[in-house]
Formats: sequence, structure tokens, C-alpha cells
Amino acid sequence: MHYGVPHMYKRMCGRGGFKTHPYVGADNYPPLHRFVVIVLLFIGLPLGALSFTDELPPEQLASALVAEMTDEEALAQTFMLGWVGSEPSPLIMDWISQRGLGGVKIFGWNTADTTLLAQTVGRLQSASLKGRFGIPLFVATDQEGGVVRHIKGATSESPGNMAIGAGGYPRDAYLAGYYIGRELRLLGVNMNFAPTVDLFTNRNSTIIGPRAFGNEPVQAGILGAAFVKGQEEAGIISTAKHYPGHGDTALDSHGTLPRIPVSRETLENRELIPYKLLAKEGIPAIMSGHLAFPNTEGGETPASLSSFFLNDILREELGFKGLIITDDMMMVGATNSHNSLSAAAKEAMLAGNDVIMLSKTPLLDDAVWTRSLRSMQTEPDFNARVRKAAEDILRTKLEYLKAEHAVPSIPDIAAVQTGLPDKEGQDFFLDMATRSVTLIKADDGVFPLKPENAGRVMLAYRPYGGFISYGEKAYPDAMKYWYAESRGVSDLLFFARQMDTIIFCVQEKADLTMLNALKELALQGKRVIVFSLLSPVELEDISWVAGAIAVYSFAPESFNAGFSAMLGRIPFQGELP
Repeated sequence: MHYGVPHMYKRMCGRGGFKTHPYVGADNYPPLHRFVVIVLLFIGLPLGALSFTDELPPEQLASALVAEMTDEEALAQTFMLGWVGSEPSPLIMDWISQRGLGGVKIFGWNTADTTLLAQTVGRLQSASLKGRFGIPLFVATDQEGGVVRHIKGATSESPGNMAIGAGGYPRDAYLAGYYIGRELRLLGVNMNFAPTVDLFTNRNSTIIGPRAFGNEPVQAGILGAAFVKGQEEAGIISTAKHYPGHGDTALDSHGTLPRIPVSRETLENRELIPYKLLAKEGIPAIMSGHLAFPNTEGGETPASLSSFFLNDILREELGFKGLIITDDMMMVGATNSHNSLSAAAKEAMLAGNDVIMLSKTPLLDDAVWTRSLRSMQTEPDFNARVRKAAEDILRTKLEYLKAEHAVPSIPDIAAVQTGLPDKEGQDFFLDMATRSVTLIKADDGVFPLKPENAGRVMLAYRPYGGFISYGEKAYPDAMKYWYAESRGVSDLLFFARQMDTIIFCVQEKADLTMLNALKELALQGKRVIVFSLLSPVELEDISWVAGAIAVYSFAPESFNAGFSAMLGRIPFQGELP
């Protein structure tokens, strides 16, 4: 059948027709779209019958699909939304079935029951696959390992990045990515916002802290690249974060816009090095951070909204070819420089992001959608930018979600129930934890600290179950003392005076008030040992203790390894990262 050009273009635009397209006029058809139509006719593929499952090279099929899409369909591919609750809300289902949403983000509030989560992912993907082109969703989460583990339930706890850095073995990073990825795969999660390659530059930072591999940029890049390779082996799309680097600030971009007053030269020699390495390794996605660098050409603009950072540096200088995904656009760091979320979202797209991520589901007619759609219909440059982003998104989906080892769109519920936690992965995480335990301080003869030479032992802790369960196994007759400021220092001292050894668990700076109350007893001969979780930076000013070790996480494997090292069953192998 012969199509006249106007009718052919109408078919190419899909249900919205050529009337909604800003380019359409008597003699004004987009050259790229006209070329795609000619190619489709040449290869004999009927217009209007395109599908994600068609057997065409990813770049060619991605271009053809976008050419066939309405403005609404192309724009929807660039949105990634979260929802509230353990089951999908009617609103998120409407975004999928009525809009053709591109991706969903799983947060901790969605994940208490991993079987229900797998069923939810299946429902979301089933709805998406029924769309006009049969395009699956990006299903993303934050499963970094260590302290950031959004999908809890039956999944493994792992020692995390700083433990990997303390061990220093790229193979540990690779296998951590692989086993975390294997669990996500069972749940139908195909994209992970990991690895975190921020550097532990600002020692007062609690937002990054043990999420970093350490403060050395080359090591962070090498370990990050190994983590990516492990996730890739499991079929997971990796997303490094938080570009260009969240490590040199104690502020949290959830509640403010951190301003990091470093020079461009410092950035290039420090924070950007991991991204340069990852770009060369072909990482598929990078998350842009809501961070301002006022002493660079980026000025006061958040990097996530800055063409200078996203195009000039990340694309042009570092040669990154993958997707750029915003951190949550509902964070204050993204919106405080704009009058509205809708204005910030449009600016983020124009600056070079491909995916606009929102932690909550907006209404179908929310301004964050209607403003961008109206701009597509009236601003040719914005229309072209959105369609380029949609094409890159589809190319990535075609490359990863149709690969031989792709994450299945519909999870196998029986496999979820028998496969989580990953038993092989748990064995590995314990093995990894043993390589990370770091000796911070030891007076002569303190370690190994065996029950027979420890005397009367107190385990002093906040309510960390792992510390007590493994501490009891190591020192069966120990007294357990749950310390809290509400109980007062005098209460702690009353019991500590009756002990020979106090093993004190430290997580954060607030714990040092109670710990320092023991200094007088230490000077009187009591043995005070610190068991440090998370970042060991808090231990720098407590040289008076008899001994201190660091394990970097709340994972059961970390507690197990820490007490095993204290008992002398394994050596202290870790180094401060």
C-alpha cells in the first residue's frame, strides 16, 4: 500500500496524529523521522506495528520506536516514579497503563515482604508489557550493600563499601555486586543505583561515610568498576552515584543544597577520577547529584541541573555514553533554586538528564507532567531533547532487557521464596567481612581477648541485635548493658566499676559522650575496648582506650568477624580505607 507523506507521518506519530506535533506543516517534516520511516519501508516493516520484541539492532529499533511515539509516549519513557505502600497504588498503575511510564523506583517503604514485592513487580511489568509497544519498565532500587539496603525482608545484609575498601580486593567488590545482583534478579529488579563512588573526603559526613570505598579516588574507581562487572554478570544495570561527588560535604541534599567550595582542578584530580574510569569501562548509567560547586563554571546551579557538569564535563570530557538519571527531584537540593518542581524537572531534562526520578507518584495532570508536555508541543528544541532521551532509554532497555541473561520481567515467586537470602552470597559476605576487620588500636597483650583472660565482661551497646548475639557467643558470661542518655552516665558507671573489661559498641558521635565517661575507670586499670560500626573516624580522639576495632556495618557477618578477630580465631586483615 502506498502512503502519502502526510498520512505516513500521521501513522508514524501514533494515536496522537500529526496535529499534535510541533514540526508538522505543509512542507516541514523532521528529517530524522522521515529517514526512519524510509528505513522501515525499505526493510518491509509495516508502520504502526512496531514492538519492543522486534528483531532489529537496538539502535535501529530504538530510533524507530521513538519515531512512532506520540509526544506523550516519548515523554513518559523519561519518567521514573516511586509509590507509597507495599502494593502498587491505583495511581502508579494508571501512569503505566495510560501513559506508558518508563520506570519505577522501589524504596524501603515498599519492601517489608519480599514475596509481595516480587508479586508487585510482576503486576507492574505485566501492565507495562500490555502497552502499545510492549516496552518493559526499568525497575530500580538502592541496594548498595552496607547501611543502604532499600529492599530488606529476606535479602542479605552485607558489610558494604567501606568494608570492601578496608579489604582492598577488587574481587570482593566484583562478588559483592554479583551476589547483590543475583538477589535483585530474583525479585525482577533490573536496575540498581549502585555503586556509590563518592569519596570519604569530609570526615564529618554522615550521609556518605561507610557508603564510600574510602578516600582514594583511583581505588574507588577500580572497586566501583569491579562492582559494576559483578552486577552485569547478574544481568543488573548499574548506576554510579552521586555525580560529580557527594563526599566533601557534611550536608544532606535531601534537606538542602550542599555547596562544595572546591576548584575545578580539585574535582578533576579527585572526585571525577572514579567517573572517568567508569565511563571508559562503559557503565550504563550515572546518577546526577543535587550538589553545587560555586568555585567552578557550574556556579550555584545544582550539578543535576547543570549543562556544564552533565554535557561539558561528563559527556564531552569524560566521554560518558550511557544514561544520566537524576537523584530524586523531590529533594530540596533539586528544587530550592526553582519556584516549582515542574520548572526544576524541565531544567533537568534540558541540562542533559535522560531520566527524571520522583520518589512519589504525581497526579496524572500534575504540573510536572503538563508543563513538560506543553513544552514538547510548543518548543522544538525541548521536543528533540526529550525524544533523544527516550531513544537512549529504549536503546539501553533493548541492550539489557532483551539480552540472553536479562532479568526476567515477571519474577518466579517460588524461586524468590527458596532463593532469598542467597546462601552462597551469605557465605561470601562472611568471608569478605573477615578480610575487612581493622585493628585501630591495641595496647600490649590486649588481643587476643579470650574469655579466660578477660575477667568480668560488660557488653555495652545501643539496641543492635547482632552485637549482643555474637558478643554473647564470644563471652557467654558477659553482662549486657543497653546504654542510653536517658539512663544517665552514673548508671553506666555503677555497673562498669564492677567489671574488668568493658566492650563498648560505637556507631556515631553521640555515643562518645557515654564512652568518654569510662575514661576515669580506664585510668584506674579497667580494660575498655571499642567495637566500631560504620565509619571509624569517631575513634580518633579516644587514644586512652586499651583497644579498638572497626567492622564498618550492621551486617551479622561483620559482628561475627569482629568478635572472631578479637578472640584470635582470625587475624586482623583490614586497613583503614
